[in-house]
Amino acid sequence: MSQPERKTLTRSGAGGRAVHDVGGLEFGPVDRSEHDLALWEKRTDAMLILLVGPKKGAFKIDAMRRVIEDYGQQEYDRTEYYEKWIRAIRNLVVEQDIMTAAEIDKRMAEVAKAHAKAGRKVSAGKIAW
Repeated sequence: MSQPERKTLTRSGAGGRAVHDVGGLEFGPVDRSEHDLALWEKRTDAMLILLVGPKKGAFKIDAMRRVIEDYGQQEYDRTEYYEKWIRAIRNLVVEQDIMTAAEIDKRMAEVAKAHAKAGRKVSAGKIAW
């Protein structure tokens, strides 16, 4: 297992703040209304709990925070909350040698094909590693 390189970047025009440090910056109104999570968001939360829990211990929650904090500014700003989580989980699963990127890509292609065949909406975009 390789040691991850810390690469936290600074946010442009924010006085040296890191990309994820957006407190007090103007990002528009915050939606404070209660809303149900989508099924994939619930599954992302469950997957994280299983991976960091005492039975699996694949990585620490701090590792997930590190990966999210290392996103570039544009990537961080355009990615929704649970999208950040699932991308971080995916990257950590590879970083911790649980699966390879090729194994994940292959499985994702299989799932997309099955969803398309079942008439479900499938995103055409690939998420960059």
